[in-house]
Amino acid sequence: MLGAWLNKPVSIYPLVYARILFGILTFFSTARFMALGWVGDHFIESVVQFKYFGFEWVPLMPPGVMYGIHVLMLLTSLGITLGAFYRWSTVLFFLCFTYVELVDITYYLNHYYFVSLFALLLCFVPAQRYFSIDVWRKATTPCLHIPHWNLFLLRFQVFTVYFFAGIAKINTDWLLQALPLRIWLPAHDDLPLIGFLMPYPLTAYVFSWAGMLFDVSIIAWLLLPRTRLLAYLAIVFFHAVTGMMFQIGIFPLVMIGITPIFFSDGFHEKFVRGIRGVLRLRIPTETQTIASLPGSTKLQRMGFLPLLFVVFQLLFPFRYLLYPGNVFWTEEGYRFSWRVMLMEKAATAQFYVQDRATGREGMVVNQDFLCSHQEKQMAMQPDLILQYAHFLKKHYTKQGLKDPKVRAEVYVTLNGRPSRLYFDPQLDLGRLRDGWRHKDWLYE
Repeated sequence: MLGAWLNKPVSIYPLVYARILFGILTFFSTARFMALGWVGDHFIESVVQFKYFGFEWVPLMPPGVMYGIHVLMLLTSLGITLGAFYRWSTVLFFLCFTYVELVDITYYLNHYYFVSLFALLLCFVPAQRYFSIDVWRKATTPCLHIPHWNLFLLRFQVFTVYFFAGIAKINTDWLLQALPLRIWLPAHDDLPLIGFLMPYPLTAYVFSWAGMLFDVSIIAWLLLPRTRLLAYLAIVFFHAVTGMMFQIGIFPLVMIGITPIFFSDGFHEKFVRGIRGVLRLRIPTETQTIASLPGSTKLQRMGFLPLLFVVFQLLFPFRYLLYPGNVFWTEEGYRFSWRVMLMEKAATAQFYVQDRATGREGMVVNQDFLCSHQEKQMAMQPDLILQYAHFLKKHYTKQGLKDPKVRAEVYVTLNGRPSRLYFDPQLDLGRLRDGWRHKDWLYE
């Protein structure tokens, strides 16, 4: 039953739309990243790179290689857009983009995670089988229909972003205290049309509840033909406002561009034929259904792999429930769970290094090792505090200190509350190890 539903033939047009828009958006994003000089700022000039747990082995490549990786991302984005050497383009883009994100965890963003997952899915779907250079050069057979699981997985991935962002907003700070919006909104009283509303506490409450309801329900409204247009207009308004208010890069453009994947087949057919008309291109008339082609892979007929992906995506964001305490305070299970703009958290971290042989202790100047962004992110995330402490221990051991003790006075404020100590300032951080277990050394 499930296998039949996943493999029933559906139109390839939405898949072609997703391929073209994703390629355009990632090309623009990569070009913007390079134009702003962020390759140098984030990687070339950095002294320390903070790693994801389990990916400490991912190295920072030499400057020429880092620039080359971003150029390759530009080229493969074009390949995705045009459907040119599609398998190579999707796989190489996924590997390059994901590698760049693994180099330094302090630059983690939810939409980067989304791009990696969406790129991974594109590696397995036949989005090049229509209106592509691969079809034009006869490297693949054109078709008008694909197994349903191809389109379902892409739509499901978009669904997870909104739905889990909405679920995460169901907490007392967001709904009952309108935090952190009560802190953020008054600073945006210069917005056109609605700026005069920003200083009022009621506005923060309205935005908080509306944001939660929007996120948990918007995909359902997109799926209904009667409400689809209004839902998309709401998406455009929502992301336009958040894009003007917060520095979240091209995330609003990504979601505005990708969410029409839920539109009707007719919309996507008009989109593709519109591009064809502008470019005066002829689309081959020979079409077949992917599942009936000799080149079909077993993956397209196997229901458990898409199901496994879906189950993982549904369960992984809830892993924070395995840990005690407030996830916003401990940040255990916080990443990769689509918690978008949910807290105002800031911290100061002063590190001290003591030579055990002499007892002499000195204060660390963080700016000697970290850029301002890294210091800000490190100070409020316990796993990064540990990484930095271990870096300092190794660094000062090389400077001649005997088994140096590394401790830190870290004060954290969450959603406007008074700052307080994060953990015992006498704790020897260099002797602690990171892992999946609860960080019981944090103060509650």
